[in-house]
Parts: sequence; structure tokens; C-alpha cells
Amino acid sequence: MSKCKYIFVTGGVTSSLGKGIVSSSLAVLLQGRGFRVTIQKLDPYLNVDPGTLNPYEHGECFVTNDGAETDLDLGHYERFLSVPMSKKNNVTTGSVYEKIIKRERKGDFLGKTVQVIPHVTNEIKNRITALATKDHDIIITEIGGTVGDIESLPYIETVRQLKFEKGDDAIVIHLTLVPYLKATEELKTKPTQHSVKSLLQFGVQPDVLVCRAEINLGRKLKNKIALFCNVNSDSVIESIDAKTIYDLPLLLAKQKLDLVVLDKLGYQNLKRLNIRRWNEFLLKLKNPKKSVEIAIVGKYVELKDAYKSISEALIHGGVFNRCEIKIRWIHSEDISTKTVAGLLKDCSGIVVAPGFGERGVNGKLITIEYARMNNISFLGICLGMQMAVVEFARNVLGLKTAHSTEINSKTKYPVIDLMQDQKVLLNKGGTMRLGSYKCKLVKKSKTFNAYKEEEIEERHRHRYEFNNEFLNKFKTSDMNFVGINPESELIEILELKSHKWFVGVQFHPEYKSTVINPHPLFKSFVKSTISKK
Repeated sequence: MSKCKYIFVTGGVTSSLGKGIVSSSLAVLLQGRGFRVTIQKLDPYLNVDPGTLNPYEHGECFVTNDGAETDLDLGHYERFLSVPMSKKNNVTTGSVYEKIIKRERKGDFLGKTVQVIPHVTNEIKNRITALATKDHDIIITEIGGTVGDIESLPYIETVRQLKFEKGDDAIVIHLTLVPYLKATEELKTKPTQHSVKSLLQFGVQPDVLVCRAEINLGRKLKNKIALFCNVNSDSVIESIDAKTIYDLPLLLAKQKLDLVVLDKLGYQNLKRLNIRRWNEFLLKLKNPKKSVEIAIVGKYVELKDAYKSISEALIHGGVFNRCEIKIRWIHSEDISTKTVAGLLKDCSGIVVAPGFGERGVNGKLITIEYARMNNISFLGICLGMQMAVVEFARNVLGLKTAHSTEINSKTKYPVIDLMQDQKVLLNKGGTMRLGSYKCKLVKKSKTFNAYKEEEIEERHRHRYEFNNEFLNKFKTSDMNFVGINPESELIEILELKSHKWFVGVQFHPEYKSTVINPHPLFKSFVKSTISKK
């Protein structure tokens, strides 16, 4: 029996069925049984990573400690498992082909014809098995897209090969859709049958079916699906729409998905399921003692997944404070001096979200001034922090044309400027300041009170920074720089001394917030909004 076992999660019928949430929920249950679990995402697109993708394409780009720009599903994995992901946890077709082509150019294949089988599938295998270390008992590998997509074929073939090679140490969970037709008041199993048939055509028999549905399937329908899809009836698991994604581990546990999976993997003498802390989180989430409304101001709010980690971190901070968070999504282009008061009316807190480029910047500046002048709790993240510097320079320090050189390269007062080591770079992909960096905190600050630590580490994703040439102009003002990188002296955190809670951070605290360990800044931010309410 091998040391590490493999679970492959595929999808059929349609995308966005929730493979990432199902994978994460199963991992929570396996953790609760005492297993060390990690999750990996295989993305079929030809981009080397999501770093250069517009958020409208795939939602937010999630950054790991080691500086990988990854799919947003890795954010789900971390939030559910409280285990850091790494570069190894996200694989794209682009990165696979890039590696193979570089090897071919070097002559590593000794003149052989380079083909999808075995060269591409072998490289994918290497990426999957690279996680099979002494730190992991089980690897869950989620395959993006749907079965039948031409882009996914090399991944499905790799699953077929690995399942053949690993025998009972590898299983396949297939997530599919059982649509409900209101006109006939029926659940239809045919899409699931066709989806499984497609998988079988590629040589892969699913071991477990997870069926997304609006209503309960019932035993009769489960038996029908089992018969026509060649699985045991207890291996047909329903995934009903829930009020919150955090309900899903419990819903799957009731149907014994973890026991079915572990039995198929050959595990015996299992530990009793212990997800006490998860249950405590859910109890607090569903029984808040108060509620507040918090605005998220950004330029991608039509696609809320663009700020997925921020919205989830707010929920975590709310649960810690026994407070329901009602998020008001506001497009920064809709904000002007005439509309700002109406759009932000009754909001107890404001988050100005990260982003790139000029679009929506004026709305963010107006929002920040409104928060500053009206003593409303404010959290500025990355570009949000940079625009807080610009707004303060203009309206308090009198530097009326101050700006970021990202927006105005000819500004007379470049209070935010391109980082020195970025000025010589030509390629955009993977070249930002990425990953975890240290930050030293000033003890007498709201930020230090939140972290209770003098030195912290946070994840970054940016090219521009506070221009230290203007440091002296700010030092005697109400703006206090309370977090500094000890090596580069980069300004990481700012606060306003006279404001109840006004914090801007160059990094992305939302990436490190989890269900079990809510981020300190979000806990503190939410607490400050409650006091206003």
C-alpha cells in the first residue's frame, strides 16, 4: 500500500457546479478523521498562470506564500483547511507546455517526437505526484472545466493512467448536475447519465457521483442514477443548494461521503469525525447578535468573485465578533461628489478594494475622503491604500496634483511610484512583488493591537509603492506609517491618528483569513464598525 492516496474530482454538464467547494468540504471531513490532506487544481487554459488574466475571466487571482499567482479555488482550499497552498497546488496547461517546450529546445528528449502521450501526460503526472510527500496522506486533485472539453482531455487521460497505476489507492469523484424542470416538477437524470457516459468513453469509471440539485433526489432517483452510471447507490451523493458554502461539509457528512471515500481507498479503523471548531463557526455564523453593513468599493463588483477573499474574510471577521455582515457592493465608477453620500448612507465600514489601472480611481478617491471626513471605519487594500495616500496628499498636505505614476506618469508629486526593481522589467507575467514578506509594526498603533505581534508576514501583489522621497512631508501630519518592511523600508501600513479606525495596507490580508483563524485586521475592522452602529 502506497504512503499517499489520490482523489480526482471531475465535473460534467456545466461549469461552476462547485468542484472547488466540494473538494474543500471533503478535505475538511478527511481532516476531521485525522488525515493530512492537500488539494490541487489543474486548470486547462493555456495561460501560464492567472496573473495576467482580467478578473472578469476567472475572478480574483489568489496569491500563495511562495509567490504563485493561482486560481481562486486555492483560496477556498486555504479558507476551509487552514493549510497554506503553494506553487505545486495549481497547474495550468500553459505551464505544462512551457516546461515541455523548454526541455525540447534543450534536447532533453534526445530527438524523439514530443507528443501529448506520453510527454504531456507524464509532465501532468509529475505535477500531481510532486505533492506525494511525507506531509500528506491524501491528495485531492480538482480538474477544471467539464468532461468532454477538448482542453481537458490530457488531464482526463492522465487520471485514467494514474488510476490504472495506483489501483485501489486512487478514486474518481464526478460532480454533475441533476436539473429540476419546474414545468413538469421533475428532476432529470439524463444529463448526469450522458456526463458519465462521456467519462467512460475516455476510459474512466467514476467511483462516487456528487449530484448538484435544487431539491432532494430521494432514494428512488439515487438508485436510478446508480444503475445507469454503474456505481453503488450509497456512492450517489446529493449536493443541495445551501444558504452558505460553509454548510456543505456537514451536508456531505450526513450522507457519509467521507466514509464512502475512505472505504474505497482501503482505510480501516477510522478515527471518529471531529469537526467541533467548524460546528462552532457555523453556530456563530447563523446566530449573530448584531449586524452591520459594510461597503466594498471596486471596479469589478459586477463579478463578486473578483473580490472573493475579501468578502469571505469579512464574514470570518463578523463571525468572530458575533456579527452578521451585510455587504453593499458599490462600483467605484458610480461614485462622484454628488452620489457618494447616498451610496454610502448607513454603511458602518468601507473597504476600498485592490485593482490596477485608471478606471474607477476617482470614485475611490472620493470614497476615501468621505470615510476620512466622516470618521467611518476604513480599510484600504493595495491600490486602496495607495489612493488613501494620494487623497491625503491632495486634500490635507496641499499637494493638489499628487498621484500615482501608474495613473499619471507626469504628476508633479508622485507620492506613489513604480518600485525601483520593476522599472527594468518588460514581461508582465509573474514579475510583480509577489508572495510573503515581513513587516515590522509600530507598537502604539491599531494595527499592532490587532496582531499582538511586532513582526508579521503578509502576502503581496503589486508593482507600485509609497515614494519615500515624500516621507518627511507626511511625518508631521495626521497620517502615521505603522508598518515597514525591515529590509527594503517599504511602507506597508498607514493609519490616521485622529480617526476611529482608518487603515491602509499595501499587502493583501484577505488571502490569509480562514474559517478557523480569521485574519486579525478583519476582526479588528469589523469590531470598529460595530461600535459605530
